[in-house]
Amino acid sequence: MLLAIDVGNSHTVFGLHDGDRWVDTWRHRTNIESTEDELAAWLKSMFDLAKHPFEVQSAVCASVVPGIDRTLKLLTRSYFNVDLKFLTGAAAHGVQVDYEPQSSVGADRIANALGALAIQNGPIVVVDFGTATTFDVIDSRNIYIGGAILAGPLTSLSALVKNTAKLPAIDLKAPEKAIGKNTSHSIASGVMFGYAGAINELIRKITEELGQKPVVISTGGLGEIFTELCEGIDSYNPMLTLEGLRLFANKS
Repeated sequence: MLLAIDVGNSHTVFGLHDGDRWVDTWRHRTNIESTEDELAAWLKSMFDLAKHPFEVQSAVCASVVPGIDRTLKLLTRSYFNVDLKFLTGAAAHGVQVDYEPQSSVGADRIANALGALAIQNGPIVVVDFGTATTFDVIDSRNIYIGGAILAGPLTSLSALVKNTAKLPAIDLKAPEKAIGKNTSHSIASGVMFGYAGAINELIRKITEELGQKPVVISTGGLGEIFTELCEGIDSYNPMLTLEGLRLFANKS
C-alpha cells in the first residue's frame, strides 16, 4: 500500500493506493499544532472504518505548509516504519520547469503537472480549487511554464463576510438567476458567477498567450462545482494531485 499525503493550507488529503487503484481517500483539517500521535489515532480510525490493515509500504507527500512536515515524517516513521518522501519544486520529478526560481513552484502544482501529463500531452491548464485557486500551465513541449494564483472562492467569501457588518455567510451554490432577489441570492450570484467569470477570463488570456487551445482540467475540493459553471473547463479530475504523487513515488 502507498499512502499519499496532499497538505493544503486548509485541509490535508490522505490517499491509499493498493498498486492498482485508489482504495480510499480521507480529509483532515490542516493544523500545525497536531502531533504525530493525534494524526495516527485519527488515521487508524479511518483505516479501521474502511477495514484496511493499519500498514503501508511507502509514503509520499506534497506539502505547502512547512510547519507540519516534521510531524508527518514522525507519523510515517513511528507508525508505519517508512520514510516519507517529499515532492518539491527542486526534486527530480521528471517535469521540466520554466519558472523563477524553479524551486519556488509549489509541490502540489508539480504533482498536478505530473498527473496531467500522464493523461495527455500539452498544452494543458490545470485549475486547482483550494484555499487559493492555482492555474498550472504546461505548453506544447510538455514544459511547465508557470500560471496564475487567485484567492479561492471560500477565501473570497470569508473575506466578504468578515469585513462587512450585515452580509451573511452562504453555501457555495450557484443560483438560477444572476439578478438577486434577496441578500443571500445576491451574494451567491456575485460570488459564484463572478468567480466563474474570473476563471473563464484567465483561461482565455492563457489560451491567447499559448497561441493554441489547451485542454483544461480542474481538480480540488470545489472543482466539480465550478467545472459546471465554467465553459472554459473541459473536465474534472478529483484525484489528479494524488495521482501525480503516486507517479512521483514510483519514479523516486
